[in-house]
Amino acid sequence: MSASPDHLTRARAADSDRRRNRVLKALDQLTAAGEEISVSSVARAAGVHRSLIHRHGDLHAAVIARAGQPPPSTTAGTQVSRKSLLADVANLTARNGRLSAHITRLERRLSEALGQTAWEASGLGAPADIETLTHRIGELEQQVFDLRRDLADRDGDLAAARAANRELMAQVNR
Repeated sequence: MSASPDHLTRARAADSDRRRNRVLKALDQLTAAGEEISVSSVARAAGVHRSLIHRHGDLHAAVIARAGQPPPSTTAGTQVSRKSLLADVANLTARNGRLSAHITRLERRLSEALGQTAWEASGLGAPADIETLTHRIGELEQQVFDLRRDLADRDGDLAAARAANRELMAQVNR
């Protein structure tokens, strides 16, 4: 039981007309509601695939033409264009990026400051008064030098005393 090709052609044309009418009706409804008009939003509202609108040049042209028109319900004083909204979104996105970078820098500085404080509090870090310690190190090095010189002098005196002692012992033994 095969249907005639003429019958199938008519059925296909009727289906195509129904879908075209749904697209045009959805386009009118979106325009009246003041909602965003794009190929995707019109196709979604009409219940058809986007490719239908793209395949039919007249439907695509109608969608594009309406997408550039302001919604009929807005007044001239309060009208916001899609371009201005996109510019606002771009500006806010850039500002968010700058703020995120600033927050990252502040967190890094805070982390370094807290780390330095913890390092100093643990006793592992360098004391705050390095100049005093440097001066004290110089004094101690001079003291070590003086003590070594005194030790060398005493070693000389001790060696001389031992030599004198050996000589006296040698005289006593003779």
